Amino acid sequence: MLEVALLVGFLAFPDDGVVKEGMGGGSARLQLTPRLSLGPELTFIQGQDHSHTMLTGNVTWDLRRAPSRIVPFVVGGGGIFQTRERFFRESFTSYDPAFTVGGGVRVAAGPRVTVGAEMRIGWELHLRTNGFVGIRLFGT
Repeated sequence: MLEVALLVGFLAFPDDGVVKEGMGGGSARLQLTPRLSLGPELTFIQGQDHSHTMLTGNVTWDLRRAPSRIVPFVVGGGGIFQTRERFFRESFTSYDPAFTVGGGVRVAAGPRVTVGAEMRIGWELHLRTNGFVGIRLFGT
C-alpha cells in the first residue's frame, strides 16, 4: 500500500521563551509489512525573518493492524534541517542533522482516505503538532 499525505500544523521552538511557527508539508508511506512502513517527508516552516525546510526519511510502526478503523502509531525519522535567515540585506543558509520521534493516530475516513493527528519532538529542538489527510494510491 502507498499513501501520500498533506500535513498542516505548528512547531514550538525554545528561544528566550517559546516561538511558535506554522508548518506545512507532505509525506509518503510505503507499507512493507502489515504494521511497518517507510517513506520520505518534506516539511516547510515559516518564521518572521527566517524559514526552515526539513527533509526526513520516516519509519512508522502501526500499533494496530489494518483493517482497523482507528490505528495508533509511533514514528521516527532522520534527515536534514535547513535554515534560511535574513539580517538586514544579507541572507544566510545553514544545514544541520535532523530527527523527529513521536506518535499519533490515523482514522479511516473512507475506503482510500485517512485523517489523523500526531505530536513529535525533534532536533533542531522543537515540539511539533500537526494534522494530516492521506490518500491511499494503491493497495489495501
